[in-house]
Amino acid sequence: MNGNAQWLMRPDRAVGIVGYGAYIPRYRLPGAEIARIWTGGNGGAPVKEKAVAGLDEDVVTMAIEAARNALLCAEIDARHIRAVWVGSESHPYAVKPTSTIVAESIGASPNIQAADWEFACKAGSEAVQAAIGLVGSGMTQYILSIGMDTAQGRPGDALEYTAGSGGAAFLLGPAAESYAVIGGSYSYVTDTPDFWRRAGEVYPSHGDRFTGEPAYFAHTISAASALMEMMNTTAAEYDYAVFHQPNVKFPARAAKMLGFAPEQISAGLLANEIGNVYSGSCMIGLTAILDAAQPGDRILMVSYGSGAGSDAFDLRVTERVKRKPPGVYSTADYIARRTPIDYATYVRYRDKLKD
Repeated sequence: MNGNAQWLMRPDRAVGIVGYGAYIPRYRLPGAEIARIWTGGNGGAPVKEKAVAGLDEDVVTMAIEAARNALLCAEIDARHIRAVWVGSESHPYAVKPTSTIVAESIGASPNIQAADWEFACKAGSEAVQAAIGLVGSGMTQYILSIGMDTAQGRPGDALEYTAGSGGAAFLLGPAAESYAVIGGSYSYVTDTPDFWRRAGEVYPSHGDRFTGEPAYFAHTISAASALMEMMNTTAAEYDYAVFHQPNVKFPARAAKMLGFAPEQISAGLLANEIGNVYSGSCMIGLTAILDAAQPGDRILMVSYGSGAGSDAFDLRVTERVKRKPPGVYSTADYIARRTPIDYATYVRYRDKLKD
């Protein structure tokens, strides 16, 4: 291990993902439909379609569904969980935690800690990072970390094409019970204002091309490169890699810059089918990878959040991946369960008509 090893975050006792679950709404808005409204069909679209939350769905309801899937996957009683953390940039309440509702709904309360996390699109991975520390210190046995978001894009803005809804839940616990053990993690953060939304504003603003460089690529590449250097690994030693997915091109380009082949990222690259699900983007990609992975497979996961920062994780799949209990929805199940909608229905579902 190199001289930068002091920056590697590794717990005192081994920690892994003992349960995981995704949730994606069934409604899909094609990119071509957005282009039809705003450009007359000219210019194309950055993704084929995006997932849209329905009238009765928000971050709370979707987080509950993902949490229930994670619990079924883990085969543990919710009362054994000591913390529920929900990362999102679209919490339904400005003052009222999402996490307490989720904890109550899955039967984990009241003997529990709960909190909401925010860091743009890496709020979910921040919650995972903190959970590794708490479980790894021996302070608690299980923590549920969730990354979940609903679409937020100003009508006609470039974000509207990709801002999707959905996310994933990871139950962190002892390595011996895990589907994948976390070998180490690393975070890279700077004050880069590429994307923001002030209090009281309905839609976020962004720095257009600035969001690629020096924002997404500088942080993603720096975090991934540093972690691999500290773990003494190269891209060739990973079976899978998954990155934050604001569109299809960004993660594909980042993977190429780091030396990964297209087949290493294909299993977790879901942006074309569901859009950018913000806080759950790389997390939901990891659920798809875990659904397909085999024991011994090695995975690199790298999140990105505007403002700006990246969390990178090195994971090793265990034998337990062969024994996933029946009846748990896979990520592929949610992607296949789709109902196309038109732009007018999308406007109604996402309350786009403002006074």
